[in-house]
Formats: sequence, C-alpha cells, structure tokens
Amino acid sequence: MERFTTRQVKRKSAYEIIDTTEKLKNLARVLRQAGRFVVDLETTHKDPMRADVVGLAFSHQAGEAFYVPVRVEKRSVKNPETNTLVREMFLRAQGELFEQPLAPVLKPLLEDPKLKKCGHNIKYDMLVLVRHGIALRGLSFDTMVASYLINPTLRQHNLDALALEHLDYVKTPTSDLIGKGKKQLSMLDVPVEQVAKYACEDADITLRLMEIFEPQLKDAGLLDLFRDVEIPLIDVLLDVEKNGVALDLQFLKKMSHKMARTLEDLVKKIYDLAGEEFNINSTQQLGHILFEKLGLPKKKRTKTGYSTDVKVLEELAKLHELPRTLMEYRELTKLKSTYVDALPSLVNPETGRLHTSYNQTVAATGRLSSSDPNLQNIPIRTELGREIRRAFVPGDAEHVILDADYSQIELRIMAHLSKDPVLIEAFRNDEDIHAKTASLIFQIPPEDLTPEHRRRAKEINFGIMYGMGVYGLATRLQISNEEARDFIDSYFALYAKVHEFVQKMQQQAEEKGYVTTLLNRRRYIPEFKSKNYNIREFAKRTAVNTPIQGTAAELIKVAMINIWRKLKEKSFRTKMILQVHDELVF
Repeated sequence: MERFTTRQVKRKSAYEIIDTTEKLKNLARVLRQAGRFVVDLETTHKDPMRADVVGLAFSHQAGEAFYVPVRVEKRSVKNPETNTLVREMFLRAQGELFEQPLAPVLKPLLEDPKLKKCGHNIKYDMLVLVRHGIALRGLSFDTMVASYLINPTLRQHNLDALALEHLDYVKTPTSDLIGKGKKQLSMLDVPVEQVAKYACEDADITLRLMEIFEPQLKDAGLLDLFRDVEIPLIDVLLDVEKNGVALDLQFLKKMSHKMARTLEDLVKKIYDLAGEEFNINSTQQLGHILFEKLGLPKKKRTKTGYSTDVKVLEELAKLHELPRTLMEYRELTKLKSTYVDALPSLVNPETGRLHTSYNQTVAATGRLSSSDPNLQNIPIRTELGREIRRAFVPGDAEHVILDADYSQIELRIMAHLSKDPVLIEAFRNDEDIHAKTASLIFQIPPEDLTPEHRRRAKEINFGIMYGMGVYGLATRLQISNEEARDFIDSYFALYAKVHEFVQKMQQQAEEKGYVTTLLNRRRYIPEFKSKNYNIREFAKRTAVNTPIQGTAAELIKVAMINIWRKLKEKSFRTKMILQVHDELVF
C-alpha cells in the first residue's frame, strides 16, 4: 500500500490564552474574517454525555492557536487577581458555563453555519457543546474521519498517532497533564497555562493535518464521499447518541433473577453429568472432565491443555449431553453479565437513558460500530437474545418503537454489483433467494425442499458473498471438501456473473492493491503480497466482501442522513435512537 508523504513541523508556534473580554471579542473578529477554523474542547470526562467544558481552543492558520478558559478552579490559576476573564468567572459561582461574557461571543460564532468548523473526532466536541446550549453548525472537516477514509486499515487514527505519522511530531500525551489510573486528575486540577498549551497544540496539529488530508482525499477521489456522506453523518450520529434509548429496568431485574435461578439448575446438572463438582470456568479442570474422565475425543491442543472452545464443544455435543449443557451455561452467563446486569448500570443519571457511541473510523469496510456500550451486538437469533431486546422501550406512553431494516441487503448489493441476471430476476420477483438457490443446486422442485436444503443454500449464498472457499464451506456444512467444491461449482454455474464478479474483485485487488465500493470508498489489501497461504486467502475473501458490505454500509448511511433531514424539515417528534447495521430504530 502506498505511504502518504509526511512532513516535518517547524515548531515556531504562537499560542495565546484569551484572558480578557477584549481579547475574546478580537478573537471572534479574527475567526469570522478567516471563515474557517479548528475548534477543540478540553473537558472533564471522556464520556460526552457526562463531560463539562473546561475550555476551547481555536486555530485558523498553522502555528497559531488561542485558548479560551471556560471553567476554572482557583487552585489551577497562579494569579487570578490579574486574569480579568478568569476573575469574572470566579465571581459567577466559580465558573458557570457559558455565562457572560462568554456566551454572547462564543454562541453566535459557533452556531453560524456560514463559518466552517473543523476538528478531530469533532462529534465528541459537538455533543458536549449541545448539552450546554450551543449547537455547532457549519461542520466542514474532521481529520479523524479523513484519515480513516484515506486508509481505513490503519489501526489508529488518534491525534497523537497522526501527528507522528504525518508531521513527524511527538504530541504531548494527555497523561502528562492528568496522569493515569486511580490517581488521574481532572483537567480542572491542571494549571490553566498547561491546559492552554496542550489545547492549542491539539488545535494547531488538527489544522496542519487538515491541510495535508484535504488534497489527499481529492487525489484519491474520496472528497465527494467525505463531504456528502461521512461529514453530514456526524450530525445524525450526534443526534442519535444524544437521544439515547429507554430501558425497562424492572423487566431486566426480573430477567436477571430468572436467569440466576436457571444458572443454578444448569450448574447442578453439569455436576451430575460430570459425576463431581469442579470449577466450570477452569479450562484445565473442564478438559480433565471431558477428555480424561468421560473419555471424549481430544480436539485442538493449547499451551495449557486441550481446547474447550465453542467449536470443540459443538463437536463433542453430538456425543454427550455435558458439552451441550456447558454451551447453554456459557451462553446464559454471557448474556446475563454483558447485557442483563450491565446495561442498567450504564444508564445516564441525568437523562435516564442509555447512550451508546457510534464509531465511524473502526470497521475497514465502512460499517459503523458501537461502543460504551455496544448496542449492535445484542443477539437476536436466540430466544433469550430476543427477550433482552424487549427491555428497549419507548421513552413515554405517547411513543412506540418503530423498527425498519433492509431485507437481504448484502445479497441485493451483490446482485447489483455483479449484474447477475438470475439473481436480479429472483429479487425482482420477490422470490425466497435461499429457496431458489437450493432448488437450482439440489435440482429439487421448490415445494419438495426441506429446511435443511434451505439452510445449506443459505450458507452457500452468504459463504460466496464473504469469499468463503472450499475448506470454509466444508467446515460450515460439515461435509467433505469434494462435496463443498461441487456445491460451489454448481453455484457459479447458476450465477455465472457472480463468479465473474468474484474473480474481477480478486484480480483488481491484487493488481491495484485495493478495492472500492459503489461510492468509491477504498480498502487497501496488502495481504495479497504475503507468502503465507492463509493470509493470501484472507485477502481474497476481503476483496470480495468489502465492495458488498461497504456499499451496504454506505446505503444505510445515506438513508440515515435523508431520513434525519426529512424529520427535521417536517418538525416531526420522531427520533432515531439506534442503528444496527442494516436496521434503524425510531
């Protein structure tokens, strides 16, 4: 993969604390004249739904930045008597947020849509600001999103990593100011001068990175995707995160008690089947029971003994009831600890709702991910998983939950990209695509198909889409390699254009080093150059799957933007509260 040009930053920087009302007004004039500037917040918490503003840094040209202290504690100021702006803030209950003289100057500046704002992970700053009465408008650039679009396979897009990569500059770590772990301070405890230097450095670096990334986006043909999809999406995600989702806490409490009783019964059953009590969570003790005492066949070996992972237990479950019961125990334990017991503790005390964070710069395909907590990973295939989803409820009696999702979106995208006439006709006729594939491959009339025929066809449909080879399909369907090869050959004979598409994507990725989505998103695949067979096979799968999954991700992003804008335009009270890949929840 090509490495983008880096440049050395000459650190002749002028950073200034805006500590008088006159300086603040003058800064506002300068920023208005510039028309475009970086804004960066210093806050008290990494969670934007709990953070208070400590100060704002601005930069409109490389080497210059300004810090406006918003909230300060007396202990962090050396000479508060001589610091006019800070002294005025002390007189207002130790720094009330955005009170005079700050609000009349900062609010119009940040809310003016004609003034273009830039930032790094600016969704965080915007969410903190909107909670304090300032709706930042005129969003123009986000260096974290830009870095991700330019190379989505990079592990890190944080400011420290990008400063080192592109500017050859070691940024001051946050830990230098507030420390780490249990002894970590708040930014309010740090002297204003240090916070100012740190904040100004962030704003300055962000501006310099923007000047590097903007032409790179243009050269790679990514500017339209950046401006028309990824940047507008920030406003949408901000709203979704702020809205949050309500939980039925009593429902979860009852469910937790019920699961605890079921787990007790499962533990007793496991001990009975094993013939003794042991530490169920110890892989060594479990291995002894399964392989030594019960004499079940040993599978994968690890450094500490024999593996007891889910794949091994699935195989052993065909031979004995204990592995089946263990799988049930593990699933129930995970659901209880990860969701039923954990989610109530994550409810925001201020809003009474659960607020996730959507990440635009994690998944290399362009899909969104969710964290703190992850609300995209709640299982829906099991009865228990579906039961957990019942805990997500309307915020009040006047509303209902509306769930809308795309039907087989990725298979439809594959039909569109491959231009396969058989697949396209099936979708146009609203046929069951898995049943159609089963009927054609197994040469059985649709009315004579069994659920097993359809299940196998479904594995083949999705397997091909994810670039699965003979060995992968054989493992999934638990058939021989020869049978799997016959299935794949039959599939490609039926859907010839899909076969051409697969070959074309793999060839393009190997020759160019990347593949693209419908909206021209790039994913670099350097693994094609590896000497390792398994790594090259991964590259082949990635080359096929990325254009499909990435295009599907773009489709729902565009839908989110359009729906959000329409809801605002019509002044509807309906709010988007969740996105789960191909599903939107209102």
